[in-house]
Amino acid sequence: MTSQAGPSALPALAAGCAQPPTRRYDVALLDLDGVVYVGPDAVPGVPAALAGARAEGMRLGFVTNNAARTPEQVAAHLTELQVPAGPGDVITSSQAAATVVAELLGAGARVLPVGGPGVAAALEAAGLTVVVRAEDGPEAVVQGYGREVGWTQLAEAVVAVRNGARHVATNTDATIPSPRGPLPGNGAMVAVVRQVTGQEPLVTGKPDPAMHAECVRRTGAEHPLVVGDRLDTDIEGARRAGAASLLVFSGVTDPATLVAAGPDHRPDLLAADASGLLHQHPAVTVDGPTWRCGGWTVRQAEGGDALELRGPDSDPANTASSRSDDLDGLRALCVAHWAAHPGDGAAVRVLAHGAAATASALAWGLPSGGAR
Repeated sequence: MTSQAGPSALPALAAGCAQPPTRRYDVALLDLDGVVYVGPDAVPGVPAALAGARAEGMRLGFVTNNAARTPEQVAAHLTELQVPAGPGDVITSSQAAATVVAELLGAGARVLPVGGPGVAAALEAAGLTVVVRAEDGPEAVVQGYGREVGWTQLAEAVVAVRNGARHVATNTDATIPSPRGPLPGNGAMVAVVRQVTGQEPLVTGKPDPAMHAECVRRTGAEHPLVVGDRLDTDIEGARRAGAASLLVFSGVTDPATLVAAGPDHRPDLLAADASGLLHQHPAVTVDGPTWRCGGWTVRQAEGGDALELRGPDSDPANTASSRSDDLDGLRALCVAHWAAHPGDGAAVRVLAHGAAATASALAWGLPSGGAR
């Protein structure tokens, strides 16, 4: 697998992709919540985009930290959304947790599941013995997301962990995306058990590379591309697995969070949604103190405490204006900022020049000194 989309000397995003990713990568490893669907509904345009990716010869694998459902249920839901999939195309964090617990404790070990049906199903499929009470003597508690999780299940988990059971979390995502905005995720429920017991859980889902590695083995991928909406799971997980990554804005990450990201959370490619698989991604080039992408430029402001952002409308002679959008501006801004902060994340202040730059800085939620 390749860890970067371009030369390692350049900041992430700088190299872009001169051809559509469908022609450069053989398998897309797609997160689900916030990438393929939000709540029960598909992200608009994504089923058609994924059909287009398959038509170009790209294979698809679905990798989710959501442990609530079985692979069969996930595949059925995807198929209903016009994204045909079988159980073998799906790997969940419940499966990863079950594999880890079976390796740690051995076949037949007694385990208390906390979460949706997918948790217990994965444990049983791995040859573990599922129990329902702390008094049944579980050697481990495996905790994953489930809408029905409440005080009763959390109380059983707390008692079991206090009695010596190993606390294993399928993931620690604090939120899940929904049509109503972010809602509590498994990480919020895991924090309850952690706080009451004082025990740190073993976390097995993304960004642990085991999930992506398993999907790579299943698909036989040689050049995988991870597609996700979270920096701390999808993008970091891709880096830890040695795969390139595409961040989409159809889920929880916003532009301001991306610009401030540290090295492990910086993607190789950027798109509004998974239709970015079908399009070229422009490179960000440097010309002296100026970073350029499409019709956008970024340079250090005088005094060094801000970055000057100029859109295509700020230069009437700019021939790239007809093919440049504000994602090009965001690409240039990220690369310029990351070049100045190669080893750490930091917030940025923007001085916007022109109407396009001013509107984009506002839409991205970035502090700005205003148009000049």
